[in-house]
Amino acid sequence: MSYGVAAALQAAVYQRLVAQVPGVPVHDALPAGTAPGTFVLLGPEEALDASDGSGAGALHRFTVSVISDATGFLQAKQTAVLISDALVDAALVLTRGRLVSLGFEKAQARRLEEGAARRIDLRFAARVED
Repeated sequence: MSYGVAAALQAAVYQRLVAQVPGVPVHDALPAGTAPGTFVLLGPEEALDASDGSGAGALHRFTVSVISDATGFLQAKQTAVLISDALVDAALVLTRGRLVSLGFEKAQARRLEEGAARRIDLRFAARVED
């Protein structure tokens, strides 16, 4: 197993989301203070060994979150759809390694801050070779 592709995968996902989800800021960390509106947050990741006879590989399960202070879930869900469309089966070019596949695993939508905000966590799985 190698974790060597992790940074390259994150950078490619970030660039893809910036390009495909227009007008919605994409962050690698929570913005300072209270960020009004809707934004995308790159979140936790789990990497599992997926090496085989052909070489080193890993399965990266990562979360991309939509956080919104819009009333109701509609705006957050519309942004989540754009993210899903942008990433599922995307042919991302990595600066290290190679993306074999990228798919959707699950989503969870919930209210935050006593209903003042919405959060949708989308989990994806990326199989990479180093």
